[in-house]
Amino acid sequence: MAQAQREGLTSGQPKILEYLAENEGVDQRSIALHCEIEAATVGSILMRMETAGLIERRRVGGNRRSLYVYLTEKGKSAAARTQEIFDSAEAAALLGCTEEEKRQLKELLIRVYRNLTRMEEQE
Repeated sequence: MAQAQREGLTSGQPKILEYLAENEGVDQRSIALHCEIEAATVGSILMRMETAGLIERRRVGGNRRSLYVYLTEKGKSAAARTQEIFDSAEAAALLGCTEEEKRQLKELLIRVYRNLTRMEEQE
């Protein structure tokens, strides 16, 4: 996050940039669901991103109720830098790990995530 902040990004923005780089033209609700951020919070993050020139919101196909979010050229550049930051952090975190250890770690983290998600659903 410190590296992302040096790029001028605030909390939540890197995750949204990463999602939009793969899924342009989505609505705010889809972003909130995928990024696991409250819809109202996504709205305020998107407003700051729009002000910074990273995204633009458009109506599509005459649908006046929903706005769809697209990366601008500046946003695409920021998303690419964000991916470089994520890749660098992952490489540093996994330095010295074998491919088998990386595979095992990934499986364990997925299991932990699923367990915690189930726990939240039961509350």
